[in-house]
Amino acid sequence: MIKTDDFSSVFNFRKRISTQYLALHYQPNTHQRARLGLVVGKKVAKLSVSRNYMRRVLREFFRLQQHEICHADLIFRVQKKFSKNDFTQIKQEFDGLIRKLNQRVMLSDKPNAPAN
Repeated sequence: MIKTDDFSSVFNFRKRISTQYLALHYQPNTHQRARLGLVVGKKVAKLSVSRNYMRRVLREFFRLQQHEICHADLIFRVQKKFSKNDFTQIKQEFDGLIRKLNQRVMLSDKPNAPAN
């Protein structure tokens, strides 16, 4: 996702899952695929080299799991600076967020069972 309106609509939807390093804002979409947006602020990492590294890592995780993610607009917001030393923990957090996202979206997609 690139457009400001896309980011605004996801943030206004107000659905979020957080971990120590990452926050995932999401909104189900009508596209046939998941879309990714990344937010890495200067408050988190002053140097652009660090911010770009974090974006690159998250983009690669998304690329590898893209086929397993339900159809939703996702915005990953970095809450705490991470480096190469934290790679395995970031991977675990990313996987956990995707698992929780898929569970939540699948539950919201299921119609309510009829009462007897």
